[in-house]
Amino acid sequence: MHYRVIHKTEYDYSEPVGLSYNEARLLPRFIANQFCHATGLVIEPLPADYREHEDFFGNRVAYFSLREPHQRFVVTSTSEVQVVSQAGQLNLSQGTDWESVRLLLRQQRDPLTLEALQYALDSPFVSANAELAAYAQLSFPPGRPLLEAVHNLMERIHTDFTYDPDFTTLATPLSTVLAHRRGVCQDFAHLAIGCLRSQGLAARYVSGYIETLPPPGKEKLVGSDASHAWFSVYVPELGWMDFDPTNNQIPVDQHIIVGWGRDYGDVNPLKGVIFGGGEHELKVSVDVRNLGS
Repeated sequence: MHYRVIHKTEYDYSEPVGLSYNEARLLPRFIANQFCHATGLVIEPLPADYREHEDFFGNRVAYFSLREPHQRFVVTSTSEVQVVSQAGQLNLSQGTDWESVRLLLRQQRDPLTLEALQYALDSPFVSANAELAAYAQLSFPPGRPLLEAVHNLMERIHTDFTYDPDFTTLATPLSTVLAHRRGVCQDFAHLAIGCLRSQGLAARYVSGYIETLPPPGKEKLVGSDASHAWFSVYVPELGWMDFDPTNNQIPVDQHIIVGWGRDYGDVNPLKGVIFGGGEHELKVSVDVRNLGS
């Protein structure tokens, strides 16, 4: 499927900002089943300098600074992306059992396994603990194939938890999400990652977009989409496999990947340091358009 994604972020400040340094992770990755035909950022006011590089995880990062006083700051990312369908390529009941994968992560020393091992460790937003292990246990009985176990965990999170955009913030701990069974896609991805790490498995956070459809008979509203998050688990014979607990689905051709890392902190869409500004108002709009196959 061919998509156009427009992601617009606007800051309005109560007082002038004299200087700011920024990093944006808004440009989709180039990967095997995802081709970026055209991507770019428009920044207002014009930055004093701008450069792009890849971070430690291979994500595309744009660095720029604003050195003239301003009270409004707008970053618009526009991308055209082709996503190749992965339908029918996954058999959940086949493959290695999850305990064998856990053992393999500790014993093998090939480059791919060593690279994956870092995602089995705690990270700033996700720490494995007894609570997460207890929740995960039902999905991970002895001898169960890894993919079947992860799929079951995804289904349980989707069923057990309520999507509530007003309940959590970036500072809300996973223990609160688990106790109240509420949160957003970011929380559900972190929860699944914590559960998998509590079992000694490697899991990473994936940031991007998903195509959403309007109700029957209704026009799609421009800017009504949002950034999305899901998770991947490392499968030795297959590589990284994606799961979306918010929508209870294995991504096939509706998910557009911007970046991945240990947790949200590694793929924050826009962050920086400002001098001045006072109070601010933030507006974010995302529009994902299906341009056909």
